[in-house]
Amino acid sequence: MKVLVVDDEALARERLISMLAGVPDIEITGEAATGREAIEQVAANRPDVVLLDIRMPEMDGLEAARHLAGLSEPPAVIFTTAYGDHALEAFEACAVDYLLKPIRNERLMAALANACRLNRAQAARIGDLPETRRRSHLCLPVRGGLQLVPVADIRYFQADNKYVTVRTGEGEFLIEEALKALEEEFGGDFIRIHRNALVARRHLSALERDAEGRLCAVLRGVDARLEVSRRQQPEVRRLLKGA
Repeated sequence: MKVLVVDDEALARERLISMLAGVPDIEITGEAATGREAIEQVAANRPDVVLLDIRMPEMDGLEAARHLAGLSEPPAVIFTTAYGDHALEAFEACAVDYLLKPIRNERLMAALANACRLNRAQAARIGDLPETRRRSHLCLPVRGGLQLVPVADIRYFQADNKYVTVRTGEGEFLIEEALKALEEEFGGDFIRIHRNALVARRHLSALERDAEGRLCAVLRGVDARLEVSRRQQPEVRRLLKGA
């Protein structure tokens, strides 16, 4: 069983690694200090289990776990934390177990045994549980791994059949998420301009007509122009007028 240890405190990581040293069939694939690093390590090393702290800088363990659960082959997640008030959120974020610090060796071994019994297909089904908090980043597939992109950097989402194009200031990415679900999660930051497109309110700068006379949204930082449907034009105009 390959294990990744994630905690922002080096001593906590060292203690867990020490507890696992010499345990048969356990291989430590790496360690990480933030949720972002954890996702990168999972993409690179494909551990079976992630021992994951919750309160960490940059991206906490709960959000990292939700990203991991969305992978095609997610690792089992065991939360390791000094705080007992996140248990419900932890299990909703697909945790196999929830260990309170200081962690006893017998509890850690029991949690790992439980994770071993939970095969990857079961973990993928757990990933279908609803999210309870809005993500601050999206985990986007790139060649050779994953890239975390802040939602604040996204200019628009545009649906095309089963895929959605995510456009940032750096380029385009494809994800398999429903546009409706993205609207429900990020509706406060994005506005629907067409049945197939959501644009970031903060990046919407103007409306202009294209060569065919269609009214299009102009977005800061990208050259793309997206058509605004007749039905959505009044709401988009109100947003721009109030900006």
